[in-house]
Amino acid sequence: MGFITIDGKVQTEITEKKSKFIANLFPVETIEEAEQIIKDIKKKYHDARHNCTAYRIREDGKIVEKASDDGEPDKTAGAPMLNILQKNQLENVVIVVTRYFGGILLGTGGLVRAYSDSLQKAIENSNLLQKELGTEMLVTLEYGHFDSFKYYCRSNNILISNVEYSEFIACKIELEDIIKEKLLKDFEGKNILLKDIQETAKKYITKSIIKK
Repeated sequence: MGFITIDGKVQTEITEKKSKFIANLFPVETIEEAEQIIKDIKKKYHDARHNCTAYRIREDGKIVEKASDDGEPDKTAGAPMLNILQKNQLENVVIVVTRYFGGILLGTGGLVRAYSDSLQKAIENSNLLQKELGTEMLVTLEYGHFDSFKYYCRSNNILISNVEYSEFIACKIELEDIIKEKLLKDFEGKNILLKDIQETAKKYITKSIIKK
């Protein structure tokens, strides 16, 4: 089963009744990475009143979720942001919204709206990626066949993630499993000219990019 994530860090800012809300939305791969980002943001904005957080991360086939109000009234910050991540089917992301208090109380409803709007704005400014479970493979080929192989990859939605040049060209590629079967058949039938091909790992790969 696939999921949606983002392709890079996004920072946005809104002001609500003189309180400033700075949203930092990050793509992550592990819980450890998310927790480290939260620590780093809290250190960066150590003078802020609150650094509220939420994340959803897929590890070992399970989704791990966590949210924190960081001193705001219960369920006015972390929980609403986690709910937005859930509704948008976003995974492998962590959001930290930093609040600099402006001297005017917002009330529980105002806080929920402010933290929700902060995250929603960050999502709207992100490029969303559709991830699917696929395969990482390593192929080697002669220099003279590289251009045609690149064309083959573009035509079949295969990502060339890394290229190394030595006696032969070695390409690390990422592809969906259904495309892997086609690649192997084309390799065996010599419809593509490769010296060698081997599977290196199962991993979540980018199926498509959803521009916002």
